Amino acid sequence: MTVESDSFQPVKSADRTLDVLEALADARAPKGLGELARDLRIPKSSLHGILRTLVQRGWVEADETGNRFSLGLKALRVGAAYVDRDDTVTRAQPVLDWISKELGEAVHLGRLDGSDVVYLAKRESVHPLRLYSAIGRRLPAHATALGKALLATHPRDEVEALLPDELVALTHNTITDRHVLLAELEQSRRVGYATDNEENSEGIRCFAVAVSPNLPGPATDAISVSIPTFRLTDEVVSRATALLLEVNDRLLRAS
Repeated sequence: MTVESDSFQPVKSADRTLDVLEALADARAPKGLGELARDLRIPKSSLHGILRTLVQRGWVEADETGNRFSLGLKALRVGAAYVDRDDTVTRAQPVLDWISKELGEAVHLGRLDGSDVVYLAKRESVHPLRLYSAIGRRLPAHATALGKALLATHPRDEVEALLPDELVALTHNTITDRHVLLAELEQSRRVGYATDNEENSEGIRCFAVAVSPNLPGPATDAISVSIPTFRLTDEVVSRATALLLEVNDRLLRAS
């Protein structure tokens, strides 16, 4: 069955259910009925029925009061299945292991989704002080090395279309000027990797390269290394970027 996209009208109940799941996925803490109703503009009576159904099916969990909600185990099962069955994630695992072993720092695989980048896989730093990250975490592409490495594979006009109207600042170092960002993306194209200079998390610098073996056109995935600034020397920067620039060759040899 084919349906013209401009004539398709989403099923209202399904649309609202997905809005609830996405809101809970983005939340850092459980949300109450009133808060969800206000944020999603869903009447409380309708939202209550949706939440009860989701709780009963295991997609959502309620706290002991029954008034605050968070994602349930069923959501984890589906998210894990997506990652486990993704070809790029599977092929990238040995490369993530290799970079992690060589540097001992946090390594991530991320995918561009609109104007955001989403973590698909990670390797933790061996050091006690490390960057907070989680599989499934979503961050603005313009504020991350992963996102900038991926944006740099797009022509300028496509980058303009992908970027949101306002470039939100996550730290005081985040680039919020579109012209400055576009100039940095051009620099990334020249050197082959992108840099995040404490733009996502203060005290952390990241370096990333787009993953594009044998694929024409813009890349969808990238690999990054995140290093606290106090452990960062010129030698470490050179080593990290050199390893990243080997990523695509290694992926090609493994395919």
